[in-house]
Amino acid sequence: MKNLLVAFLLIASFRLSAQENLNFGKQKELVSPEIHTDKSVTFRLYAPQANKVELQGDMLNQTGNAQMQKQADGIWTYTTAPLKSELYSYSFVLDGVKTRDPSNVYQIRDVASVVNVFLVGDGKADHYAVTDVPHGTLAKRWYNSPRNNMNRRLTVYTPPGYESGKQKYPVLYLLHGMGGDEEAWAALGRTAQILDNLIAKGIAKPMIVVMPNGNVAQQAAPGEDVKGFYKPTMQLPHTMDGKMEETFGDIIKFIESSYRVNANKSQRAIAGLSMGGFHSLHISRFYPKTFNYVGLFSPAIMPFGKTNSPVYENIDQTLKNQFSNGLKLYWIGIGKTDFLYKTVADYRNKLDSNQMKYTYVESEGGHTWANWRDYLVLFVPQLFK
Repeated sequence: MKNLLVAFLLIASFRLSAQENLNFGKQKELVSPEIHTDKSVTFRLYAPQANKVELQGDMLNQTGNAQMQKQADGIWTYTTAPLKSELYSYSFVLDGVKTRDPSNVYQIRDVASVVNVFLVGDGKADHYAVTDVPHGTLAKRWYNSPRNNMNRRLTVYTPPGYESGKQKYPVLYLLHGMGGDEEAWAALGRTAQILDNLIAKGIAKPMIVVMPNGNVAQQAAPGEDVKGFYKPTMQLPHTMDGKMEETFGDIIKFIESSYRVNANKSQRAIAGLSMGGFHSLHISRFYPKTFNYVGLFSPAIMPFGKTNSPVYENIDQTLKNQFSNGLKLYWIGIGKTDFLYKTVADYRNKLDSNQMKYTYVESEGGHTWANWRDYLVLFVPQLFK
């Protein structure tokens, strides 16, 4: 009798739980963000006990956060003006505490912050969208870096058809900024989507894209190596002290021994944003016969800290050597309001005074992924022609 009673209670509990779930499923779904036909976007957050809710994001055409309005049902709302085509990120600030949108499952980590994202199409953001075209493959690969005395990880994009083919491909080495890692360009930069779409349209040649971790003190992205879960930081040991440049050969060696690569200077390119632009400048200069194509996206050109690295010796002469070695493209992009604008202008003056030819693109905006994605879209079609 006792066992029968227990069984009855378990069944009753299950039925009650199931009924509660059914009732929950009948509740009105909260849509946020909602993109309207005119490209305005409405954000919603259910927070009936909150005193103040703000919207924070790169789609706001104003200084600071936008105040959301509380409705009678406890839902806070805010509707933007019509937005330009772009991939946007945002968060809510609830009574002073930054939080994510529980109605939006699409999130990306940017250094130590996690933000929600959404895409407004019918424009340049179509480059970043997944479209009905042949797709390449993203792989996270571990490799041995003897000059760093550790195994490290990088991300590799191989173009559509790589696995079933036999041909050799050119390679673009694509470097992230300070605080980033081998996941940054794939997640925030939408590299695979951009390459898939450009290749499908015949605008870019099929190529392999290598996205390494530029923080040589790390094995891999935070939470992905033996150090476990820790809070990511911007400044790490060996940041811009020459160690990344000195050990970059380990990456090239791994790629050229593991993939079907055309290992010729004319088939190698290197580009990077911010700190990655700094690395691209000096790696390409330090190994002047290695790359035919160089891209500097908002490059961090600034005075160096204390370092004994040979990488930063004889900069003027090694630049001249690099430019005299048949360099096909030296590409620089910067936003008009980027905090690095002045240092990039000074660097351009150096190149001009030495009659070193380069391509220069000046865009609106500042030090943002919106610009760096655009620069990748502009840079990639010019490679390996």
